[in-house]
Amino acid sequence: MSNHRADVYGLSEAELAEVCLDAGLPAFRARQVFEWAQGRAVTEWAEMKNIGAADRDALAARLALKPPEPVRESAAPDGTRKFLFRLEDGETIETVLMDYHKDRSRSRATVCLSVQAGCAVGCPFCATGRMGFRRDLSAGEITGQLLALTARMRRLDADFHVSNAVFMGMGEPFYNMTPFLKAARLLNEARGQNIGMRRMTVSTSGVVPGILRLAAENTQIGLAVSLHAGTDELRDKIVPLNRKYPLAALMAACGEYVRLTGRRVTFEIALTRENTTETQARAVAALLRGMPAHVNLIPINAVAGSTAERPSPAKAAAFRQELARRGLTVTVREEKGGDIEAACGQLQAGF
Repeated sequence: MSNHRADVYGLSEAELAEVCLDAGLPAFRARQVFEWAQGRAVTEWAEMKNIGAADRDALAARLALKPPEPVRESAAPDGTRKFLFRLEDGETIETVLMDYHKDRSRSRATVCLSVQAGCAVGCPFCATGRMGFRRDLSAGEITGQLLALTARMRRLDADFHVSNAVFMGMGEPFYNMTPFLKAARLLNEARGQNIGMRRMTVSTSGVVPGILRLAAENTQIGLAVSLHAGTDELRDKIVPLNRKYPLAALMAACGEYVRLTGRRVTFEIALTRENTTETQARAVAALLRGMPAHVNLIPINAVAGSTAERPSPAKAAAFRQELARRGLTVTVREEKGGDIEAACGQLQAGF
């Protein structure tokens, strides 16, 4: 992003109105620019047909219309697509398009967005965590992934539209809280992509202050917590952040989220040989007792350098059954994109 020009993809209509005022342009230009950039996902000023050339030039002198640059795209047989984007400073990030299908009555597309280049949490089974932290993304770089992807897909299908957004790509969203929230609000705007907040989910490794802020702001964004273990002893190994925010603090924050939003929490468990014991099932069930919760089991994916191994199918099934027997709502996440390294824990800065 240029130092002297603000990123169009990261600005609200009100912020664009201030730019128009500074440029001596009528206020309605802000609405037009917002609709073109956020709603129609254009990538060039010349595409804004109802704005005169002189006004476009005045805006271009003050605003950067530069989405993340698509470097590479990979498609899996199940329809999942992974995009490698290069940012203006040369950093690269990955974004995933999932579950895209159409029938006569509806279309659905879920986009998994990155919020940081790299990640500081360092979970040992996660490729992003193993690459380390590079930098935070701006709100415009977060929304820009979805908009650049939309522009690309509309060249293949003019009716393409993203219906769901999950902030589950590279990075810890609650370590980049303000840009993440702004991006979510921009994507929610009626003149923009108009993605309902209840169709958005954010995944955290357990940053307690972030959970509390999300709860207080009551955006209705769904909360998913990477739990992975029911005891502090094991979770300290799987999620290093647990040493700072142990399970008692994490569960208290999740309880506050439920109290303030009225929404249940999804708890994710990446299945390994170590965390699928009967002891762990009992611990998880005790931890979640009485809380509106949904447990999402995720078969762990192959990541270079990680020693974590999947449990046998029988052991995974027994773990699921034990959780369900103890009263929890449990599902197993459908595996998508694993063959192009686009699945949970596999994103990094290139492929």
